[in-house]
Amino acid sequence: MINAISSDLILALPDHTQLPESDGKFVNNYQEHPQSILLTDSIQPLLQQRHPDRQYCIGQDSGIYWRLTDPPEKGAEAPDWCYIPNVPPTLDGQMRRSYVLWQEYVAPLIAIEFVSGNGREERDRTPPSQSKEGKPGKFWVYKQAIRIPYYAIYEVRKAQVELYHLVDNVYQEVAANERGHYAIAPLAVELGIWHGVYQNVQLPWLRWWNAEGDLLLTGEERAEQEQQKRQKLVEKLIDGLKLEQLSSLGISPEDLV
Repeated sequence: MINAISSDLILALPDHTQLPESDGKFVNNYQEHPQSILLTDSIQPLLQQRHPDRQYCIGQDSGIYWRLTDPPEKGAEAPDWCYIPNVPPTLDGQMRRSYVLWQEYVAPLIAIEFVSGNGREERDRTPPSQSKEGKPGKFWVYKQAIRIPYYAIYEVRKAQVELYHLVDNVYQEVAANERGHYAIAPLAVELGIWHGVYQNVQLPWLRWWNAEGDLLLTGEERAEQEQQKRQKLVEKLIDGLKLEQLSSLGISPEDLV
């Protein structure tokens, strides 16, 4: 439909600098921000490998405008986390205030919502024609309007995640694999629940694994892993020196036993 719009009309449509970057709502709880950082931090190395040209964008509670409305905010949805491939990370050297679909055309490959209430909002399939306020349900928008190939709904209270894949214009729920994870084939990753401590909080966090089932680590975890490797190497070197010193004294490890 966007391709059919005349070039004159496209020029007249507002861009990300002319649209509101917020609808004035608070983030629902204190877990959402660290959860977004955890997802972004751990998948960045993989995305950088997939995009050596750095042409990708990650949105965290950022608006995606898909239609013009009055007020403008009703024409946007803001996934708690999303990944958009093959778009520049900035526009004119500046971070986007929002993502404007009629300007950039490319839909996110995956959008993730963090449930803070009863999950009704994240699963709302109400079309515009049946909405009392003229704002369709989030599930409907992601499936029918923005057409996001993968949509995940994460509920920390239930320690669970649902993943939907858009097939033939229908969101089909993805079944968990033998590891209890949900595969996202185009990214060669899996989503699942990880029970552990992140930023000093013990929770069932939403995390990524690779296709082989290895957990994608955060920068801090990668640094800690490297530190442990260096420590083991130092210990081996020290043990080797001890054996060398014993040998110079004519003492073998068997003698000590």
